[in-house]
Amino acid sequence: MPVDDLGERVDVPAVVRRVVSLVPSLTESVAATAPGLLVGATDWCSRPADLAVTRVRGTKNPDIAAIVALAPDVVCANAEENRQPDLDALRAAGLAVWVTAPTTVPAALRSLDRLLRLACRLPRPSWLETAERVWAAPSDGPRRRAVVPIWRRPWMALGRDTFAGDLLARLGVDNALAGADERYPRVDLDTLPAHDLVVLPDEPYAFSPSDGPEAFVAPAVCVSGRLLTWYGPSLVEARAELSTALAAAPRP
Repeated sequence: MPVDDLGERVDVPAVVRRVVSLVPSLTESVAATAPGLLVGATDWCSRPADLAVTRVRGTKNPDIAAIVALAPDVVCANAEENRQPDLDALRAAGLAVWVTAPTTVPAALRSLDRLLRLACRLPRPSWLETAERVWAAPSDGPRRRAVVPIWRRPWMALGRDTFAGDLLARLGVDNALAGADERYPRVDLDTLPAHDLVVLPDEPYAFSPSDGPEAFVAPAVCVSGRLLTWYGPSLVEARAELSTALAAAPRP
């Protein structure tokens, strides 16, 4: 019996024909690998744009009854995105629930490989092999030190042990709050540690050139939240596109 990222044994059938995904990046990953396998996804699952499946509400408030009614062979979830009580309820209903939990780019690539092969019973996709090649080389340019807000009112930012923080580090951008006690701490903008860059993703909070940069003294750059925080086919393009965006940010 295969084991998920949390070390839980998951009773996945030998042939998987129906999958429900509760994580946008995993939805995109399964859809890119096996179109038609997905039968349900959250309201936040926006990729691919033409995804036509039953919607089961959000990542934090999934419709348990609707998911059970879809009779999936496996439910794809994430330890950070989805709440434990919801996953427990799905398991209690007799469903196989596979949970991912990567906090680095290499861990995400391994996690995707295991999810697709072991949980979804799919062959290893070419896009995953491409993503592995894209991220194999280390960053060799000058380094910057950034604050990475993820919310305002209240202000929150990337802290320790996050996938996005590791991804940025591999692009030459060190997280100024990597030593925080929490993974997503609340922050006071007047007492931020030294930094020379602010990276503003457009999710979960929709930062934009007119909403966010004005709050900081350091140069700010707005980036795609999908490219920064999703792990899946987006990793194929994320390195090049984020590197270009970050390089355009002026140095103080």
